Amino acid sequence: MALFYQHNINQSTRLAIWRIEEPESFFLKKVPLHQQVTHPYKRLQHLAGRYLLPLLFDDFPLEEILVADTRKPFLPGEKYHFSISHSGYYAAAIASSQNRVGIDIEMVSPRIERISHKFLSPEEKAFLQEWELFDQLQLELTTVLWSAKEAIFKWHGEGQVDFRQHMRMKGPLNYSVSEWMQLPFRFEKGISMPLDLHARIFDQLVLAYVAT
Repeated sequence: MALFYQHNINQSTRLAIWRIEEPESFFLKKVPLHQQVTHPYKRLQHLAGRYLLPLLFDDFPLEEILVADTRKPFLPGEKYHFSISHSGYYAAAIASSQNRVGIDIEMVSPRIERISHKFLSPEEKAFLQEWELFDQLQLELTTVLWSAKEAIFKWHGEGQVDFRQHMRMKGPLNYSVSEWMQLPFRFEKGISMPLDLHARIFDQLVLAYVAT
């Protein structure tokens, strides 16, 4: 087994990361395959992400998962709220019996700086520049902000969100290596709502989640 990390946030909300080292046949023993996933690599990610859900809650009904028009997977009746993410040979999942959730994982890569204009607000760009960060640290924190906004996008679940305008960091970020960081955000699309994001850097992997 390749359970990379597990975190029980509270009694009703849990998350985990799986490092994919197994063949597809390993996951198919317990996970029903969604027929629309045809690419072998994406299918392996898909299976690994769903494999995590019963590890978080052993009564999670995998066979009941449906996919909304917005491509968000959900359970009818919402026995559990859940979110899944993949990056490289990693898959992550979060599930909660009480809270809406969103999760994202990203590999730290220079690619993130090339697309940062698509998701960083002017204030967030200024925040990163004011720190006069070392290249690697700036890359990691840019990835943290991207991953946090992806987690909010999944938490929202209805699409049509502007990553620069509708979700913005509002407050100080306390950076810690190999520890959980708390990021104060505000979501503004139809409603104005404060959101506490949590993020952690595992070497070259970033994880962010929201549960509220």
